[in-house]
Parts: sequence; structure tokens; C-alpha cells
Amino acid sequence: MANNLENARPRIAVAAPMLNGNEKRYVLECLETTWISSIGRFITEFEGAFARFCGVEHAVAVSNGTTALHVGLVALGLKPGDEVIVPTLTYIATANAVTHCGAKPVLVDCDPRTLNMDPAAIGKKITARTKGIIPVHLYGHPADMDPIISVARDHGLFVLEDAAEAHGAEYKGRRVGGLGNAAAFSFFGNKIMTTGEGGMVTTNDSDLAAKLRLYRGQGLVQGRRYWHSVVGYNYRMTNVAAALGLAQLEQIDALIGSRARLAGWYRSKLERLANKLVLQAAEPWTHPVLWMQTVMLQRGGEAERDAVMRELDEAGIETRPVFYPMHLLPPYQEDATLYPYATRCASRGMNLPTHGHLTEAEVDRICGALEAALD
Repeated sequence: MANNLENARPRIAVAAPMLNGNEKRYVLECLETTWISSIGRFITEFEGAFARFCGVEHAVAVSNGTTALHVGLVALGLKPGDEVIVPTLTYIATANAVTHCGAKPVLVDCDPRTLNMDPAAIGKKITARTKGIIPVHLYGHPADMDPIISVARDHGLFVLEDAAEAHGAEYKGRRVGGLGNAAAFSFFGNKIMTTGEGGMVTTNDSDLAAKLRLYRGQGLVQGRRYWHSVVGYNYRMTNVAAALGLAQLEQIDALIGSRARLAGWYRSKLERLANKLVLQAAEPWTHPVLWMQTVMLQRGGEAERDAVMRELDEAGIETRPVFYPMHLLPPYQEDATLYPYATRCASRGMNLPTHGHLTEAEVDRICGALEAALD
């Protein structure tokens, strides 16, 4: 009877976009005016509005979050043979963007509380070839930026924030996106705000912003048609995507607010499972945004975690595993014992459904099913 009841309930997706504003009206304007490609009013308006949102001088729209990272690294001068320090516990795009430049991603372990890059692990990974650091604000929790920026300043390194998952998150009263030399954002369909596919690079450096725009558009020099001064890329955002982005940004307080309510519901309802689960910590010096509600088993490993996820799937609840650390993936494989915290956290971690459409009753259902699976 219980299985039949679960099968009768609507399935709960792990992520879903909220499109409750001017998205349709703005996209229709693109279609009706035929401004659907990489020129149009929505691109400049979206860039300006996003820069203001992050509290920075410049925002450069690009085609997705990975190209935001890549063009950011190119504009910062990364060259073949260079090294960049990245967390091992992150989505593979962070490391891939470094590799696309012919450079080497150098991995560091995570802080087991926040899952972010451990600043104390950075110093011993710096060599004569190190050119920069990419801290990732994983699952919406800001990395501890002060010690990261301090070590970067001491060694003359750039800092490129990977803020793909952290729109609106704050570190010591400042929004992410303006804490390093530049920052890369993603607007993929499962993010807090979305353009379907899209990205943005933010910076306070005018010269760097000019380089970003140059490399984004095939190296085309402004004011001289078909004159290309460098080997660039076609990383431009479409006006249609920017129309979606502007409509989303108009609702950003509501989008972030819905995640804050969700975080509160999860915290209160998962307290009773504290002897079986660990939640990603929220440090007092941050104001995180809940991109994904991340939980980790107190004991066990990947097999036990996967068994719990299967139970939830059978109950009609979609989940996803925490990212595999870079050191476990074939392109970047290293000895797992060098990264004990990331290895453990990833093998025990899963993401529960996290999006603005969820009701408190659905969160009750998720937590009840999770408790049953753990039992």
C-alpha cells in the first residue's frame, strides 16, 4: 500500500527553474523585433543590471559558465605551462577551463565543514609556475576569501572566483563576484537564476573588462569592422538568453528568498537526523545562498549513499550525488589519500531537491523519505 501511495504522488524533481516574471514578454520582444542573436538591448541591460547586483564596475555576458571561466583565464594572461590552484571538490568545468588554456590545474583538499577549498592547503602547492587561484563558492556557500586573497597577494597571483553556484551570496558583507580580480557565473537551467545556458564574467578592472570583450567576440576590435587583433572565441550570449536573464534578475530577491525559506525548512526538519547526517556548514561570516541542499552520511561510503538515493528514487524523489572530486576522475586522477576530506565528503554526499517551487509539505515528504531510507 505504501509503495502504491508513493507512486500516486507527483515526482519531486531535484531542480526546476522559476519563470514567474517578464521572461515570456521579453523573449517575445526579441522574436517580434528579430533581435535574436548576439546584439540587442537586453544584452547591455542585463550586463549593467548584473554588475550593479554584484557591486562591480563591469559584467561581460558570455555563452555559458565554462566559457566564462575560460575567457576569464585567457584575459588574465594564463599561458601553456602555467599552473592554477583549484579545489579538487568542484564541478569538472573549473579544472577543464585551466586545461583548455594549456595550463595545469593543481588540486587542493576541501574544508570538511563547508566543502570549499581549504585556504591552509594552498601555500604548499605554489610553485614558480603558479599564476592564479580559482576558489569555488560550492553549492552557494562562499569560500573563505580573505586568506586566499592574502596568499595570492603575497605570491603575485590572480584570483578568479568560480561563482557559478552562488548568485547573491555574501562574504563578510560583500557579494561574491567582486572579491577577486574577476569572477565567473553560470546561468544554466538549474541555477538560482537562469538564461537556459549562459554565463557572466564580473570585474572592477576596466582593462581586464576590455580584454574580456575582445576575446569573447572573436578578437574583433571595436570600431573597425572585421579587424581581429587576437585569436578570440565565439563566446557571445544571445539577446534571447539575455532577455531571460534580465527578467530573472528583476526577481532575484524573490528567487533568493525562496531558497532561504527552503534552507530553514530543511534545517529544522533534518535536525532529528543529526546522528546520521551532516549538513554543509554555514559559517557566521557568510550569507550563503542555497543552490543545492547538501547532506552527507555520518558513516559509510559511496555504496551506502547510493542505496539511500535509490530508496528516495523509488519514493518519487530525485536526488544527485555530490560532485566526484577531480582527483578521482580519469583526466586528473591522483592518489585519493592525498585528499582525504574531499574523498570522504564526496562519497557520502548527496543533493536533495532544491528549487523555489517546493512547498513545506514536499520538504516534509522528502525528509520523511530520507529518514525511512536511512533506517
